[in-house]
Formats: sequence, structure tokens, C-alpha cells
Amino acid sequence: MKGLGRVFNVVPVASGVTIPLKHCSAVSFVTFEDDGSTIATITQLDSTGVNGEIALDCDVYPHKAPGVGGTWTAMAEQDDTLDLGDDTTNDCMVFTVDAAQLADGYDGVQVTVDGGILVAVLHDLQSARKPANLPTNIQS
Repeated sequence: MKGLGRVFNVVPVASGVTIPLKHCSAVSFVTFEDDGSTIATITQLDSTGVNGEIALDCDVYPHKAPGVGGTWTAMAEQDDTLDLGDDTTNDCMVFTVDAAQLADGYDGVQVTVDGGILVAVLHDLQSARKPANLPTNIQS
């Protein structure tokens, strides 16, 4: 067994999709927009429908890099809205949300970008499985 299913799971098109953190300890999001103007908004949700959607209330430590090659550079810590700030050099941004960062009663995270691509990588899976046997990585 290789990485998929043993170490990580992937949601290739993740903008606006709720990612449950019940079966992993964290999710990393990777954005790409050719002009480097991405704004990502992070919310946390409850799968039971008891708690409403709220903004993530903790700091996130994003990094940015050019779309092809280059070095990841730490950005200033940010909260529930991450802004690449019309960066003409850096088109990509990566940030991680740990399950432990979610407020009590919340078990999913959703990131929406205003343009470009957003990929979610769920990591530190609680149990290794064949890729075909992975639990759903989206929440309805």
C-alpha cells in the first residue's frame, strides 16, 4: 500500500466542500490562482446539525510559493480569512487546520476560495485502508 489510504486522502476540488476531521487529525489546503490574488475563507461545521456554521477562531500559519518551483515562504499568521494579497510572484498558498483547532462540538472544516484551485489533503489518517475502502472525505 502506498501513501493514498495509508498516510493521506485527497479532495481534488475542495472549495466550498465540508471536510470531516473524524477520521484524520488534520487537513492541509493548497490553493493556486495564476495571478496570486487568492482569498480563502475558513469555517467550521457540525455534522449533526446542532451547531451552526462559524468562522474558525484560531490562528493559521500559511506559506506561499510560486506556482512552478520556488521556495515556500512563511506568511504572517492569519485567522479565518487568508489573503495572498495580489502577490505577483507567489501563486500558491498552503495552510493546515488541525482537528484540535475546531471549537467544541464541531467536526468539519470548509474552505472557500474566491477563484483558482483548492485541493484538500487529509493526513494522519486514523486507520490505513485501501484507497477504495476509505471513508467519504466530504460531509453532506
